[in-house]
Amino acid sequence: MPINVLMPALSPTMTEGKLARWLKKEGDAVKSGQVLCEIETDKATMEVEAVDEGTLGKILVAGGTEGVKVNTPIAVILEEGESAASAAAPAAAPAPVVAAPAASPSTAAPASKPVAAPAADAGRVFVSPLARRMAEQAGLDISAIRGSGPNGRIVKADIDAARAGTKAVARPAAPAAAPAAASVPAPAAVSAAALAAIGPHKLVPLSTMRRVIARRLTESKQVPHFYLTVDCVIDRLLAGRAALNARSPEKGPGAFKLSVNDFVIKAVAVALRQVPAANASYSDDGILMWDNVDVSVAVAIPGGLITPIVRNADAKGLAQISTEMKDLAMRAKDGKLKPEEFQGGGFSISNLGMFGIKEFGAVINPPQGAILAVGAGEQRPIVKDGALAIATVMSCTLSVDHRVIDGAVGAEFLAAFKRIVEDPLAMLL
Repeated sequence: MPINVLMPALSPTMTEGKLARWLKKEGDAVKSGQVLCEIETDKATMEVEAVDEGTLGKILVAGGTEGVKVNTPIAVILEEGESAASAAAPAAAPAPVVAAPAASPSTAAPASKPVAAPAADAGRVFVSPLARRMAEQAGLDISAIRGSGPNGRIVKADIDAARAGTKAVARPAAPAAAPAAASVPAPAAVSAAALAAIGPHKLVPLSTMRRVIARRLTESKQVPHFYLTVDCVIDRLLAGRAALNARSPEKGPGAFKLSVNDFVIKAVAVALRQVPAANASYSDDGILMWDNVDVSVAVAIPGGLITPIVRNADAKGLAQISTEMKDLAMRAKDGKLKPEEFQGGGFSISNLGMFGIKEFGAVINPPQGAILAVGAGEQRPIVKDGALAIATVMSCTLSVDHRVIDGAVGAEFLAAFKRIVEDPLAMLL
């Protein structure tokens, strides 16, 4: 029977995306694991693999189409012996299947896939051609195998599990529907036509990323923010950075070049380990206290920004953090990050010091509980031992979700961060 290929959900928050281009054309043979198309989300462009095999009978959504809703049929795959005529009415096809994003194998069967109504011939065993051949070769009775695909369809993974003597795992149920958009007050609509009379202009269409950023920022400002600022003297940090960089080989796998931001990431991670109450997120069911210290770092990319994550940052050395961050930032700008590399994280850092910004307040990235805004290190007059002196000072502002973190906890975290930054050797303790 025809198999509907649905627009996959490549992240928990994705509701639509752009079908950038097809890598297969109608009539092409399709094998499990082959790349069908590229999907452009708000964060990256990802290759999408087929999870079944057959012939690409009909493309329902052309390459370059924007705003394709998740779970919308985008193509139909025909099994052996089926004609293209049977692909003309995809809505009637009884067995929808979602393609898998190549960059994230764990999402090959997203939980957001809808379960179609049972077919009239309920006694029929639905099995992919590949799975049927594998079962025959292994001498397995397909009627005794529990399928994990849509509508209980038996797929390759089920045969592999049966051959290994393990029970196939049923497809997880779809998650509860997200709260209605009406629960968050929407700002007044702004029409380009209404603004056109102001003067000559050029209208730049909203990209998928910019639409998502606008929605997420609107949601974020419903969170009760409060702000705390400290000034950190970083002369010792800068001296330590210069000394460590001088020890790095000029080339080779062991070479590194530490930035101030690398020290900030490490200091934040150590401070979160010392003040675990700040490593938390809000949910309607309770406060989630994170076991791991995963630090998201804002990176500017064309058309917006993305927050790749340094996982377990408290357990990593400065050289490793520096190497990982450079790799993440480079692949972020090329749109090559995997979803698990930018989704999640318990705390964010936004550093605008390289632009000469002295101080600013960043917007929290829900469901995270806080974000640290880092300004430029600059020479300022300070009072030291009762006398005026000149020091390199960096202002850092913590934006906090008051539902998760109280003022005293935020102050305790910032005090720990300041202490570590001003005494970099404390990062080694």
